[in-house]
Amino acid sequence: MSSTTPSSQLIFLGTYTKKGSRGIYTVRLDAASGALSAPTLVAETPDPAWLTLSPDKKFLYALYPSTSQAIGYAVTVTPEHTSLTPLAISASSHVPTAPAPAAQPPSHLAVDATGRTLLAANYRDGFVAAIPLGPDGTLSPPTLTRHSGQGTDPQRQNSPHPHSVTVSPDNRFVIVCDLGLDRIFSYALTSPNLGEGALHSPAATLTPGVAPGVATAPGSGPRHFKFSADGRHAYANTEMGGTIEAFTYHAPTGALTPLQSISSLPADFTALKSGAEIRIHPNGRFLYSSNRNHDSLAVFALATGTGLLTSVEIVSCGGKTPRNFALSPDGSWLVCAHQDSPDLTVFRVDASTGRLTPTEHRAPVSMCVCVLFYD
Repeated sequence: MSSTTPSSQLIFLGTYTKKGSRGIYTVRLDAASGALSAPTLVAETPDPAWLTLSPDKKFLYALYPSTSQAIGYAVTVTPEHTSLTPLAISASSHVPTAPAPAAQPPSHLAVDATGRTLLAANYRDGFVAAIPLGPDGTLSPPTLTRHSGQGTDPQRQNSPHPHSVTVSPDNRFVIVCDLGLDRIFSYALTSPNLGEGALHSPAATLTPGVAPGVATAPGSGPRHFKFSADGRHAYANTEMGGTIEAFTYHAPTGALTPLQSISSLPADFTALKSGAEIRIHPNGRFLYSSNRNHDSLAVFALATGTGLLTSVEIVSCGGKTPRNFALSPDGSWLVCAHQDSPDLTVFRVDASTGRLTPTEHRAPVSMCVCVLFYD
């Protein structure tokens, strides 16, 4: 595959296919000015609300409402054109451990570092799926790990709700935030031994680790998770609590030890809390989170060595319901997607302070809920 020109960066956009949206779109970000190109539809598919890439960037995976849990695409990128070609799904439709044929789509996806396993967190049906990926990117039937129990909120936490899957930097553990159980699980990711000449790579399996996980505050609802640049610390945002939870991370066992809890909202905010996304700047010095009901982005300084967070600022996101955002690979720009206003907004990032400066640049995308930089 050819790379894009150095002057622009390709972004894939996932959406809910309502209010005119039809699937997966792309835009290009001008690396010098932050300007966005006009959006281009590259795949029509229902509600591709989360997107992830294989390590070699040859394949893109999106949520899909079926027992396969996801749909895959081969990615073709040239300076002039980007396209997605759907990949096959295994013909085996009956899987004893799979959910009913009318399975709900998952909420989050991640590919392990080997490119052999796609992981999916199924929020509605309460399980985590490990999906084998073939050398050509194709998906086979998943193996499921089910959660059980409930949290303290009878409306939001009457059952398990795995919300995200995050692979550890050494590819040995998978961290699962379960909003319904107020718990962050640490699963060992065990890769199978492949025989010589094997044509298809079986998925790695998830097993409870030596350290099974850590509880968050009752009713907080952990949502998304990120590791620090050095892998010594980790951070989760809570959807219902409106906080960032900091942990020390013990790589040999996958253990998480609570370190700090800090609000991502102003002290005088009394409306419903609804944290969405969390990201760490490429330089490892700053953490960002989005607040949906407050329509804001929170910026934190991340202390080297201790991993502790200090609030820097909370700024308007420039739209309504910032469900997702992403930082450019060089850390110069932040692109924010809004579920309830039809546009992307762009912020210039100060790499020395972490602060955000809004720009006039926007792009019209209805119900955009995932921002994924390709370059």
